[in-house]
Amino acid sequence: MSPVLLDFRRRQTASSQAASSQAASPRPEPDRLFVGVRVAVLIPCFNEEAAVARVVSDFRASLPTAAIYVYDNNSHDRTAAVAEAAGALVRTERLQGKGHVVRRMFADIEADVFVLVDGDDTYQADAAPGMVRMLVEQQLDMVTAAREAERGSAFRRGHRAGNALLSGMVRWVFGNRVSDVLSGYRVFSRRFVKSFPALAAGFETETEFTVHALELKMPIGETSTHYRARSAGSQSKLRTWSDGLRILRAIVVLMKEERPLQFFAAAAALLLVAGAAAGLPVVMEFLASGLVPRLPTAVLATGLVLLAFLSFACGLILDSVARGRKEIKRLAYLAIPAWRQH
Repeated sequence: MSPVLLDFRRRQTASSQAASSQAASPRPEPDRLFVGVRVAVLIPCFNEEAAVARVVSDFRASLPTAAIYVYDNNSHDRTAAVAEAAGALVRTERLQGKGHVVRRMFADIEADVFVLVDGDDTYQADAAPGMVRMLVEQQLDMVTAAREAERGSAFRRGHRAGNALLSGMVRWVFGNRVSDVLSGYRVFSRRFVKSFPALAAGFETETEFTVHALELKMPIGETSTHYRARSAGSQSKLRTWSDGLRILRAIVVLMKEERPLQFFAAAAALLLVAGAAAGLPVVMEFLASGLVPRLPTAVLATGLVLLAFLSFACGLILDSVARGRKEIKRLAYLAIPAWRQH
């Protein structure tokens, strides 16, 4: 056999052995999760020139096929120009407040999966693929990134306690399925986005996300992610006391709107206790002497008890109204076809 033919057969044998070896232990195929999935990354921004470029680039690396939108909310710096230079699709919303921006984004953008994240570079972009995977594989409507941070490293003084208090209130009233109610890093299905009423104006929009999902009994999930300090030159837009009070007010309003029987029953109980406390001495004195010397107190106690019964009656009526509203919202949610991976 000629040397040339011998060398050819040796090479052929080596090639066959290599192919067999690859077949025995195949290399992992590229992740096909995002094939045919329209993913949109939504980044609301107000004066985030120092951080937005890194946020855009990090999410571009984590979700290469996603469309990245930056909505500028009347920034006074170069946020829009920096975001556009980084490769984002930049749009504007003139009504000031994160809730207004979310409403505009949810109305304008079409996608199968929506990733909402703040533009301050405090959230990990490399957590996004796992969150999207969880949403798609488990057919969820919302995945929340619960923040984990070292004490004092990212949360300002009072923010950790305030977040725990407000999140605890929501869990107590609406259900214990989301641990970090105020997280700004979430992934949504199209069904959620297009059925979400988006009534909030500011940072209380995160509370609305959670309550909307809990009240409609949507399938939701949660994962943890590191929450880091802001980039140098970036300042928080969250005002501890005023925004905290707005979020607290939003929770109370949502309780009144979504759980009116519990809300007005609690008010009725307080009025009834106050009426009983004021009227019991008057009744005892009347039973002992047959007289009502403290007539103003008796009138006050009667009024408080009547108000208690009126409050409870309002709760019963509004509970039926809330049930009808919930049914309408559920039907609107079901009217949006569920996305299925092919």
